[in-house]
Amino acid sequence: MASTRLFSLLSVFTLSLLLTTTDASSRSLLPSHETIVLDVVSSLQQTQHILSLDPTLSSLTTTTTTIPGSDPVFLNSSSPLSLELHSRDTLVASQHKDYKSLVLSRLERDSSRVAGITAKIRFAVEGIDRSDLKPVYNDETLYQPEDLTTPVVSGASQGSGEYFSRIGVGTPAKEMFMVLDTGSDINWIQCQPCSDCYQQSDPVFDPASSSTFKSLSCSAPQCGSLEVSACRSDKCLYQVSYGDGSFTVGDYATDTVTFGTNGKVNDVALGCGHDNEGLFTGAAGLLGLGGGALSMTNQIKATSFSYCLVDRDSGKSSSLDFNSVQAGTGDATAPLLRNSKIDTFYYVGLSGFSVGGQQVSIPSSVFAVDASGAGGVILDCGTAVTRLQTQAYNSLRDAFVKLTANLKKGTSSISLFDTCYDFSSLSTVKVPTVAFHFTGGKSIDLPAKNYLIPVDDAGTFCFAFAPTSSSLSIIGNVQQQGTRITYDLANNLIGLSANQC
Repeated sequence: MASTRLFSLLSVFTLSLLLTTTDASSRSLLPSHETIVLDVVSSLQQTQHILSLDPTLSSLTTTTTTIPGSDPVFLNSSSPLSLELHSRDTLVASQHKDYKSLVLSRLERDSSRVAGITAKIRFAVEGIDRSDLKPVYNDETLYQPEDLTTPVVSGASQGSGEYFSRIGVGTPAKEMFMVLDTGSDINWIQCQPCSDCYQQSDPVFDPASSSTFKSLSCSAPQCGSLEVSACRSDKCLYQVSYGDGSFTVGDYATDTVTFGTNGKVNDVALGCGHDNEGLFTGAAGLLGLGGGALSMTNQIKATSFSYCLVDRDSGKSSSLDFNSVQAGTGDATAPLLRNSKIDTFYYVGLSGFSVGGQQVSIPSSVFAVDASGAGGVILDCGTAVTRLQTQAYNSLRDAFVKLTANLKKGTSSISLFDTCYDFSSLSTVKVPTVAFHFTGGKSIDLPAKNYLIPVDDAGTFCFAFAPTSSSLSIIGNVQQQGTRITYDLANNLIGLSANQC
């Protein structure tokens, strides 16, 4: 009897010890933080693909299509419509010898754009009067290019634009590629006769070929709404200049705009640029989707619009949709905020970040718009790399570096990036998760390829955020890729839906 009891006690002790040992072993195998897998091979394959892509063989670069004027119906403010959305590198042939030079070129354009955005907001905060800004012209020569390279901030810096949609202008409608831009209000296209026009993939628009083209008078309300305007022979002149020295100057007019087979809108105000210089190569002009009165969204009275930005190196396309969905249907929502000093930009209520499932300690005041109109966080489809106020960036980067001590470090810094890794010997790698947290309690996890991006074709990947000395933070398109972003203008909400391209 005693021996049986002793055996039972030993069995219980042994079983308890085994369970304890097994539990300890399991705990030691569990990750100390949340991770996600980065597909290194797939990312590097795309770097080769984008360099070898030949736009001349693409169906995108066909000759201008004339849309029969009787086909599309007239749109009302609630009509849904959808346009294909393409990345810049599917339209413009690469002139770069390798992927690293392409990346450095992108980042240079990106820095110019960010400088333009921050300057535009600073001018608004400081109360610079738009009446002080005038197009430069005289009786002999309407446009003076050499005088227009000064930093006249009448719009955000577009750089060359990174995403394009195809729309029709005029009657009959002539289709052309236009840069999509949430950081600008003025719609414009290149027009004949050209004083100086850059190369575009479609023929330059001839206003004489459109029966619905009308120049605006100097007393027209649209002319009065321009930040920079002037009058010549009672015709309204416009000018938009950008932080990188690019500009467009010409007549401000109205014409019919056609959205594929979805429908058309009469009397849309747009610039007819006769002197256009800078880094716009490829597109015929710019589609302004900002919050100002002259933007396309406001002129067609859209209640919402959304887009999903595909990876720029994938060669794929997605869509730009108007009036199609409300923000509440997404994976996360955030407040869509406005700045009383400037109506162009879309501000979003951001409260912070988490890395590896752990909240990063950043004061919420870092992301707020102050009483003067400075600061805050904007969503921008034309900026590539997310810029964070230096304090926020340092906290985010340090949290990421702390959880990647096991990964092989790469070059100390490359252009904007100060945190890089060498993944040349890996096919996949586990990395800490990164998530955006929004005011209101919602959050969204980023795919690993949205914050660790290749900067060459040899396996160097960098943490794709950058600091800024400005108080303004910008969520760029690298972090937006693969997520459908909905701007619910009627309800002042931003919706984010992962994997909805």
